[in-house]
Parts: sequence; structure tokens; C-alpha cells
Amino acid sequence: MAASLNRVFLIGNLTRDPELRYVPSGTAVTTFDIAVNRAYTAQSGEKKEDTSFLRIVVWARLAEVCAEYLTKGSPVFVEGRLRSRSWETQEGQKRNTIEVIAQSVQFLRMAQKKPTEPLGGADRPNSVPKQEMKSINLDSNPSQGNSEEIPF
Repeated sequence: MAASLNRVFLIGNLTRDPELRYVPSGTAVTTFDIAVNRAYTAQSGEKKEDTSFLRIVVWARLAEVCAEYLTKGSPVFVEGRLRSRSWETQEGQKRNTIEVIAQSVQFLRMAQKKPTEPLGGADRPNSVPKQEMKSINLDSNPSQGNSEEIPF
């Protein structure tokens, strides 16, 4: 049997604000979409650009951090794996999708809490502590028992 590998590395910008929700077990799950651009030169010599839109799914504490700090337009580096899902709509139509299950999300721009939640002291309004700029590497699979602490 041949070995297999399911790992993706993506850099892109969020196309909308993240959506945070909790599954019945209480585990957090955040979804957001990113746009990933690819520039290339066609055979005619014309410069072209292709954009792919990908759904990112983040679990546990990492999901809460992403929902708190990311907004539409935020640049991120995502490391994870691909997962395909199928379901049937209420109208009986079959749907399929491929998602990226994130295991690591790095914020590529100074992260700030959303405006409704002030952060920092009086001397640093709306600033983020240095440790928040480090990458967050958690195994985002809820079935493998996630840590509740972020390893800064």
C-alpha cells in the first residue's frame, strides 16, 4: 500500500468575518473563507491572475482566537489538511465541498481585537500584547483532545 499525504499550506486574505459557533459538546468551531491568488504568464505572454476561494475550518481554542482577532481582509498563513464533505439539502439536492481543516493559523498583520472589545491598558488602547503575534499551533481536530491553553 502506498503512503499518502494530506497537507496544505496557504497564504491568503479573509473574504468575510469569521463565524464562531459551538457544537453540542461545547467545542468551538470557526469558519472563514480566504482568497488565494496565483499570478502567471499565459502562452501569449500576457500576465494573468487566478484567484481561488477556500473554506477554512478551525476547532477548539484556536477557533476562539481566530474569531476574536481576524476580520475581513486579514492576511493569514494556514497550515492544515483537506477534508471532503457531502450532504443533502432540505430540497433533496446532493451537495459536496472540500474544506481545509486548519491545524495552524498565523496572523500576517498586527492582530487587533474587534472594535467592540477593547484590549490593553490605558497606555496602549486597542493594542495586542507581543505574545499574540506568535503563531498558534494547535491540533484542531476535536476528536483528539485539544489543549485548552495556547502554547505561546
